[in-house]
Amino acid sequence: MNKTKRKPNGEGRKLVQRRRNTCPSPQDITRALQSPSSAPSPSAASLDELIQRCLNCFDLEGKLSSPRGTQLVHMTLMMHSWVVPSQMFAQKLLALYKDCPSDKRGPKRTQICHLIRQWISQFPAVFEADPLLEQTMGDLWALVRSDREETHSQLIDTSCLGPHVNIFQAPSPSVKKRKVSLIFDHMEPHEMAEHLSYLEFKNFCNVSFMDYRSYVVRGSVRDNPALERSVMMCNGVSQWVQLMILSRHTAQQRAQVFTKFIHVAQKLRILQNFNTLMAVTGGLCHSSISRLKDTSNLLSPDITKALSEMTELLSSRSNYINYRRVYNVCSGFKVPILGVHLKDLISLNEALPDYINEDKINLSKLEHLYSNISDLVTLHSCTPPFEANKDLLHLLTLSLDLYYTEDEIYELSYNKEPKNTKIQPVAPVKAPVVAEWGSGVTPRLDPDTISKHVKQMVDSIMKNYDQSQDGYVALEDFEKIAANFPFSFCTHETDREGQISREEITSYFMRGMSICAKLGFNFNAHNFHETTYKRPTFCETCGGFVSFHSVGSHQTGLPL
Repeated sequence: MNKTKRKPNGEGRKLVQRRRNTCPSPQDITRALQSPSSAPSPSAASLDELIQRCLNCFDLEGKLSSPRGTQLVHMTLMMHSWVVPSQMFAQKLLALYKDCPSDKRGPKRTQICHLIRQWISQFPAVFEADPLLEQTMGDLWALVRSDREETHSQLIDTSCLGPHVNIFQAPSPSVKKRKVSLIFDHMEPHEMAEHLSYLEFKNFCNVSFMDYRSYVVRGSVRDNPALERSVMMCNGVSQWVQLMILSRHTAQQRAQVFTKFIHVAQKLRILQNFNTLMAVTGGLCHSSISRLKDTSNLLSPDITKALSEMTELLSSRSNYINYRRVYNVCSGFKVPILGVHLKDLISLNEALPDYINEDKINLSKLEHLYSNISDLVTLHSCTPPFEANKDLLHLLTLSLDLYYTEDEIYELSYNKEPKNTKIQPVAPVKAPVVAEWGSGVTPRLDPDTISKHVKQMVDSIMKNYDQSQDGYVALEDFEKIAANFPFSFCTHETDREGQISREEITSYFMRGMSICAKLGFNFNAHNFHETTYKRPTFCETCGGFVSFHSVGSHQTGLPL
């Protein structure tokens, strides 16, 4: 019997994974339908009927008559684009305003203007992102003003609303006067957990309902910056955990770092930051770490038990039943595992049709989606139970923006502990799925962003370690700081014995980040042209050394 050939480069596995991510099983759909806290009754209405219901919720003073009316209006303004384009919604309002019967013209047009005012004030980003909608709204504004109804003109004049304030925004980090240690070994687990949670919460708050809709409709985070950044941080944390363990030379040192990250994970659990908890636990359970038998044998029973408890909590078994049970009883500040909840949205979108009887909008579907998205968006207004320090944020931001390939991480793992068939394998721990919903997303930071991060990091180093304020720090301190970044391939030079200058530190980090760029970052800013260099030259874009060929051209566009 002929055996089927395995597809190269894991193409078959990726295809199956993509199908699993975008096409939920019947069991997933059933669970998703049961997931909303309050399941609305099935209902349907045409677009005209839905708009009329919303208009009836307003009194002549523009107040919403009841909590249920408030929810209907907010749900409609947020979710209508799931089934009809916002431009069509605006065209319906324009037609209603234009063709309003003379005997009901005054009250009805007032209600229409109140609905428009609610739409613009609550969802201004929709108008900024849709030129066709902006054009239709321009026609509506022109019609309202041509009727010389001063009251109506004032209602749709959004200049009186003031600049839009983004409530989905994490608080600014505090500027503490005390000096902080930027050295991994000196940072306490609670400090690391709090600052990772700050960065995670900031990313989470940047995800809007439009981002959720874009992902569900397209089934991908591509060209969705907010979700891409969330995936990149999750993957970055997982890789950083692996690299910090693998950067240590002895099994005892690796076990100590492993233990520290277990304590970080426990603090993340207390903070109810489940997304970063997933990333840290995924890094600890990664096969490049779990294969380190010498390291595993030095872990205490308490640490092994804690890891087992974390993996059980985050297990994908029964559609993440353990995580859902714990998450649903948490109150106050919490950061969900975003991929799990996005899978719910996809399940709902796939399970329920947009229309019933061809022309009736399935309001039950919109209400279920609205309930799930509102639960996520409401968390943006929570206040984190901690403060963040800018210097530590700069350190972590730069650390997590590194990118290594799986092969390079495995090579490092085998260099630390070569394969030994005589050693009995330890009991495997199944790793939770990390950012499965955004597989294939790799960092794509531009050179300006990297340069900004490096400058912020160097400023923090100088502020905390330049005791004499002469532009130099002790080389010993810098080498400990550099251990936070697995630039094992990057060397540094100094022009003063035992000390290193700001410029030399900057050059070190730029070279390291440039080599990481060669591994994974997507640089598009090189401007290639042949030039003859008469002295050693560095690329203005990536900071890499320009190779000397016969004509001295920077042919590869990457540092050597």
